[in-house]
Amino acid sequence: PFCRTPIVWDNSVVLAELQKRVDAKDPYAINLLASQNYGGGYGLEKDVPRAIELWTEAAELGRSLDARFNLGDFHVRGAGV
Repeated sequence: PFCRTPIVWDNSVVLAELQKRVDAKDPYAINLLASQNYGGGYGLEKDVPRAIELWTEAAELGRSLDARFNLGDFHVRGAGV
């Protein structure tokens, strides 16, 4: 069960698990990966164009209001879009 799974804080392990969810087209995971690309989290280099691409994908899947918000925020601020 998940409750007995030890918590792992290693970036490579976290990214591997996140990528599994991204590959499964989970819009929440895609949004999270986009945010990490934008901010350089989990040891990733900042990559704004990739973040925008991922947020767009998550928004097009139709279930990520956060991704839509992030894209809208970029458009309003004129940052990177």
